[in-house]
Amino acid sequence: MAKIRVVLSFAVAILVLSSALVLQAQTKPAGTPTTSDSQPDTVKTPAQTTTSDEFLIGPGDVLAINVWKEPEISRVIPVRSDGRISLPLIGELQSSGLTTRQLEVAITKRLKDYVADPSVTVVVQEIRSHKINVLGMVARPGSYVITNSPTVLDAIALAGGFRDFAKQKSIYVLRQNADGTQARLPFNYKEVIKGVNVAQNVKLQPQDTVVVP
Repeated sequence: MAKIRVVLSFAVAILVLSSALVLQAQTKPAGTPTTSDSQPDTVKTPAQTTTSDEFLIGPGDVLAINVWKEPEISRVIPVRSDGRISLPLIGELQSSGLTTRQLEVAITKRLKDYVADPSVTVVVQEIRSHKINVLGMVARPGSYVITNSPTVLDAIALAGGFRDFAKQKSIYVLRQNADGTQARLPFNYKEVIKGVNVAQNVKLQPQDTVVVP
């Protein structure tokens, strides 16, 4: 009988201990991380992202190109209408559609055949390609240089707002397509400022023309 009592006592002790462990697990705070949850989420750092709005060189822009210790090659030069530039030794080079850093790399690569360890710096001295036009019944019609992507509302504000009798419901944007055709994008100012059909307040692209009848 003594042996039976010992076995029963041991079994009861194990049951009590198991119950305590289960209760502890159930009362664990909801926000307490488990071993598998303790690893932080992957966060994108600035080095992992790219900037879509980085300035791209275009026809008409004036570039200051400096090659260290090479004054015969260094010069201030405009980008031609075909998007190319001409430099001594390397001849013609496509620059339109490139960033300044990409153009530096392209020039450096070409110069390696003529200059030992060339060091090239490219600076956009004058921005002439990234322009929009605002025409018609606005206070200051004309061309405006842009360095980001303004909306139609931004363009109207740049031009000083509407003049009297402007047809604010009949504004449109003229845009040149890649295939040479022209698109006409309607813009109803009255709707947009009321929060209706706001998608028509598009981001403008270089060479777009906003027309206010």
